[in-house]
Amino acid sequence: MLHFELVTPEKLVRSEDVYMVVVPGSEGDFGVLHGHAPLMSTVRDGALHIYRTEKGEPEMLPIKGGFAEVNERGLTVLAEQAG
Repeated sequence: MLHFELVTPEKLVRSEDVYMVVVPGSEGDFGVLHGHAPLMSTVRDGALHIYRTEKGEPEMLPIKGGFAEVNERGLTVLAEQAG
């Protein structure tokens, strides 16, 4: 499972283990699974698509701007606004 955290300047919005997250990157959407190579990207206004299971329907969570970082701990999205 992929550890996923969504943080805004006000609070930690999410911290959970999920199957995959599709992030609206500034140069296009990208999916992150467990074991993804390290990556940093700016994020455009759009929606995160959060898949809890491999075959499940995604939860869509609107976000505005920010950064995404993938490292050995998982995916962290630092968004200007979420929800």
